[in-house]
Amino acid sequence: MSSISWFFIASHFVLLGILCLFGLHRLSMVIRWYKYRNYKPAEPKKFTELPQVTVQIPLYNERLVAKRIVDSIVQLEYPQDKLQIQIVDDSTDETSDLIAERVSYHQQQGINIQHVQRVHRHGFKAGALKDAMETATGEFIAIFDADFIPHNDTLLKTIHHFSQQDIAMVQFRWEHLNRKSSLLTKVQAIMLDAHFGLEQHVRCASNKLFNFNGTAGIWRTEAIIDAGHWSADTLTEDLDLSYRAQLAGWKMLYLNDVTCPGELPADMNAFKSQQFRWAKGGVEVMMKMLPTVWKSNIPFKKKVESTFHLGNNLAYFVMLVDTLVFLVPSLYLRDQYDFVNVWWLDIPLLAMSSGGHLAYLYFGQVVLNRSKSRAFVKLPSLMILGIQLAINNSKAGIEGLLGKRSEFVRTPKTGELENKLTQSEVQTKPEKKQYRAIPPRGAFFEVAIAVVYSIVFLWAMAQGHWFMLPFLLLLAIGFVLSALHSFYSHFQLSK
Repeated sequence: MSSISWFFIASHFVLLGILCLFGLHRLSMVIRWYKYRNYKPAEPKKFTELPQVTVQIPLYNERLVAKRIVDSIVQLEYPQDKLQIQIVDDSTDETSDLIAERVSYHQQQGINIQHVQRVHRHGFKAGALKDAMETATGEFIAIFDADFIPHNDTLLKTIHHFSQQDIAMVQFRWEHLNRKSSLLTKVQAIMLDAHFGLEQHVRCASNKLFNFNGTAGIWRTEAIIDAGHWSADTLTEDLDLSYRAQLAGWKMLYLNDVTCPGELPADMNAFKSQQFRWAKGGVEVMMKMLPTVWKSNIPFKKKVESTFHLGNNLAYFVMLVDTLVFLVPSLYLRDQYDFVNVWWLDIPLLAMSSGGHLAYLYFGQVVLNRSKSRAFVKLPSLMILGIQLAINNSKAGIEGLLGKRSEFVRTPKTGELENKLTQSEVQTKPEKKQYRAIPPRGAFFEVAIAVVYSIVFLWAMAQGHWFMLPFLLLLAIGFVLSALHSFYSHFQLSK
């Protein structure tokens, strides 16, 4: 067997092995949950006098949800003399006028609320939060994105955890206002349930490094400053600050039983835009912080867990490279040389890699006592959605590895539930460019990739690789549906 043949076969198994490690790590989350399923943070000692809290609402061109969040946030149950509300507004459209009107109204009612604006949008969300802190009066900063609606008693229920002086941040579990709006939102909700109900719980309970999720949480002002403040050198300023704070010795808490409902992206392009930012930002933080993690004196297990945590978005890139570049040559060469039948190695490795992810997603529903049967039925949709994100998130991962900088792109939200608008009504409203997700330029590439996988599927069928056919078929279907959804969402919004 030639050296080139060995290269293709070995590369295939190396990449497949990496995917298997990611899958087994996901499976380990399920196993570890059983160990920590009864964990709850210790009951905090109550403050004798409630501390000053600043609530920050960062937003940018969010006219469909701006009024809702301003009118909701003033209803928080907390002593008025201890509460400051900052609407941190970077908008360049009519959103600012809507906010100004509502802020003025609530100020006349005696609410301590300010409309915080700046001339230049330097640093995007991280820059806005950093600038707003110059006028923040709170010992603690509660942050809610414009599409989240905290419960009125959220601050009173959670602020006492900061009576422990080394707690930097408390994160709440996300719930979803539009969970049942469509199959896309239902599947997104399952993905996020696994992240919060399972993954964040396990990491917190086992004293591993985990992250603030950008919204629905409270920070200690001193910890933000001590960790180096908000930084805009990655697209996920929340993940970046979380790691810097924990490596500086601060602790963080995740509260699984305290929820904060928010709005999920309503169409495929908006969802891809959000996932691209999260994936690229995650890789950027990996490149920035992972060397520091491994040089630190934290336990070895924490370092390994952090590596999986920060590197998990590269799994999409690994999967795409393996299936597009090395899979077919590997199968062909092994046929030629009668070397390692697919049934004995590829299938078990694929089962471990994909099975671990599916178990992780399914048990995210189990741990939150949601319908197990509905979750099981949606597993194929979850697999297809993962495939649909492959090109989008692979591109994000490559850009993150190469250090290519890009703008912080806000995820468009409709606010249709609370504004009592149907999706069609939202779409027919005149919108400025900022409200639309990125047009589906990658959709054409997805069609081309779907054609490639279809050809590979026919080749595998002709060669008798029957056990690979379901996997290849899912890949072809996933990319076709991804392209169709992108085109459909874009042209619906263009009407």
